[in-house]
Amino acid sequence: MFDTNEFLTRIKGVQTRMAAQGLSALLLTQEADIRYLTGYLTRFWESPTRPWFLVLPASGLPIAVIPSIGAELMSRSVVEDIRTWSAPDYSDDGISLLRDTLREVAGKGRIGTPHGIESHLRMPLGDWIRLIKDVEIGSDMQVMRAARMVKTPLEVEAIREACQIAGRAFARVPEKARAGTPLSSVFRSFQMLCLEEGADWVPYLSGGKGSDGYDDVISPASDDPLQAGEIVMLDTGVIRNGYFSDFDRNYSVGAPSDAAARAYDKLMEATRAGEALLKPGSTAADIFHAMDTVCTGGAGGQSAGRLGHGLGLQLTEGLSFIADDHTVLEAGMVITLEPGVSVSGGTGLMVHEDDYVITDTGWERLSPAPADQMLRLDT
Repeated sequence: MFDTNEFLTRIKGVQTRMAAQGLSALLLTQEADIRYLTGYLTRFWESPTRPWFLVLPASGLPIAVIPSIGAELMSRSVVEDIRTWSAPDYSDDGISLLRDTLREVAGKGRIGTPHGIESHLRMPLGDWIRLIKDVEIGSDMQVMRAARMVKTPLEVEAIREACQIAGRAFARVPEKARAGTPLSSVFRSFQMLCLEEGADWVPYLSGGKGSDGYDDVISPASDDPLQAGEIVMLDTGVIRNGYFSDFDRNYSVGAPSDAAARAYDKLMEATRAGEALLKPGSTAADIFHAMDTVCTGGAGGQSAGRLGHGLGLQLTEGLSFIADDHTVLEAGMVITLEPGVSVSGGTGLMVHEDDYVITDTGWERLSPAPADQMLRLDT
């Protein structure tokens, strides 16, 4: 999707951050981090059997230490030095090769690997214990998190395309859903719509339905049919060229109740309150408090725990809109706003989510603009 210069720019940017932290090498094991620096896009990550390693020196190109099955695809990336073994190997699944590579690259210098929230070590724990007996590895000091939070123009356009695909699928939901349609059928049909509109795949779809909102926003779909007066929400993350969209839409089956209509109005008001502060220099906490004041009167948020987050190579990444996140917004950050409200003070919940990129002067919408009033499905 991207040319070599895009990845060379990313690599140089990460290495500049490494130098500021006194790091001689980075060890990366997660798909998104490896893809960020190389463009290595494959569904083979779904198999947990094989580990994949990328070593980034203080200067020069990354070194891939990977199972031999992935060498051909990696050779099409910016990476030139590809070191392989036949995996799985129950006695030494690439660990000696990785150890020797880290020693060669870093010498006696510091080696970092991501340690913060959303970081995961994607290798067998036993192999990690074996590795750190021979090589000292510490935190990357949030180098990768900071680099990935600010998107390049090509990344922004990739996310925009994913959002446009999802938006076209949302516009077609009334073709597939009406009173009597099982919610599970709506979910399946919506994923097909996303694929028809150009998604590479649909790794995330959640939602819910109920007479005044829904009980939660993460459950799988039941076979219960839609009923007149219910609210239906679909929240999707589609992939296009390796980048996510992440936004939702609410629909009423026929006319919504007065309580549900008021809740939707409050969601739009909260979204506008967040948008008013979306600009460089604001903090994630500033945005949270602006939306929470509308949603709860300043009570501190809903049970979901945050009112939006960063977006990119992963469905959720980077900052969170919570009271304790003081990340300063910068131009190029891609975020979601996701306020949630209770309906009539009861157990029903409604949420709304949209996607944005921070610009030099404010924000630009990436997902299609939401309707002023809730979308309708036929009864």
